Amino acid sequence: MLYLRGVDAAIINTDALDQFKKLVPNIQGQITYILSLYPSELHIFVRPEIHSLNDLVGKAVNFNTPGTTASYSGPLIFDRLKIAVSKMFIPHPIAMEDMRTGRGGIEAVVFITSKPVTAFLRSWPPGFHFLPVDFKDFAASGFYLPARLTSDDYPGLIPAGQEVRTIAIPTVLAAYNWPVGSDRYKRLARMTDRLFDRLNELHQAGFQPQWKNVNANAQVPGLRRFPAAQDWLDRAHLAGASSTANTNDAPSDEERLYREFLEWRKHHQQ
Repeated sequence: MLYLRGVDAAIINTDALDQFKKLVPNIQGQITYILSLYPSELHIFVRPEIHSLNDLVGKAVNFNTPGTTASYSGPLIFDRLKIAVSKMFIPHPIAMEDMRTGRGGIEAVVFITSKPVTAFLRSWPPGFHFLPVDFKDFAASGFYLPARLTSDDYPGLIPAGQEVRTIAIPTVLAAYNWPVGSDRYKRLARMTDRLFDRLNELHQAGFQPQWKNVNANAQVPGLRRFPAAQDWLDRAHLAGASSTANTNDAPSDEERLYREFLEWRKHHQQ
């Protein structure tokens, strides 16, 4: 969106956006957001001999091919944890086969995507597992959410009733800040209307289950909403169409975990 004139919108991660704020000081004037999307969970999948994040120091860790979410946000996360690894950027299927055979020297692969990941639903030899990640190490950044991987997500890797704590990265459907009324703005406005008109359909069965957690009214700190998106929300509000947003009273797993963290922080700051 910033450098290729033919790109009007993109799905970006919040931590990537923070990095670009340092490179492009006036980025808030060039990028707006249309919709805050569902988060992508961090999966750190390791060989049996790896028992903790510290065991990965100096080891080969694959972050998928350049341009993927894992290839960008994965190294940022490891840098925040101060875990120095030998970074690799090859296709995950090749890296995972190397892990399975033990011949390639790769000890871990990092996925950042919405669960469940198909690659982890197939059979794996005993001992292969996910590493837990403590949300408290990332809470101060404001870019990540608490999350967990459960036996329901990966029954072959996580025993029934157990879970692996991790973090998730919120994703945003962002738009270039074209002048209101310009041809490019009008094209984005039409796309926005079509998307928002169909949000309820995306909440239904047959689509990515996490669409149910998307709240059309959710804001993205530090960015201004794309004017056409705000106009749609204002019209919906005036029409009383509150059903267009996620109004599920039951909190999501991520919301429950975040509330647990806030309760923990309150007691530990006293």
